[in-house]
Amino acid sequence: MRLLSFKTSSALVAASALALLGTACAPTMTHHGYLAHEAKPSVDIKVGDSQATVLDKLGAPSQTSVYKPSEWYYIDQVSMKMTYKQPRVTARSVTVVDFDPSTQTVATVKTLSLADGRVLTPNPNKTPTRGRSLTALEQVLGTVGHQRLDNSQDTNPGNNRRRD
Repeated sequence: MRLLSFKTSSALVAASALALLGTACAPTMTHHGYLAHEAKPSVDIKVGDSQATVLDKLGAPSQTSVYKPSEWYYIDQVSMKMTYKQPRVTARSVTVVDFDPSTQTVATVKTLSLADGRVLTPNPNKTPTRGRSLTALEQVLGTVGHQRLDNSQDTNPGNNRRRD
């Protein structure tokens, strides 16, 4: 009887360890941006709708254009993360609603997906700075032995020179 309970408990421990191990490797899905549960911006918004109608149906936009404030963006993104790896974007939807500036009605509605995105590589060049770059040791020991300026003798604050 004792032997049977030991086998049962060890099987139970092994099964729970296997279940924990399986859930630890499961991907974590995150949803960012415009959370439209029932709304479909590309279907709900028609050309000719007013800004008030768009706000009623979709709410405030995720982003507006900096150079063209009459262009609204509704951005939705889903990412997947596996344990210690970097998150990977699995789905993205950007709905662009462009309003006619004179009538404040919808001129065009466009939906862009993840496939429409572009990969941008930043410029690796650095802006040069004046002077020479110091090592960490030179920065720490660079002020040893230097005296501070005495402001009481300084008659021209724009021309700071050390006086010995």
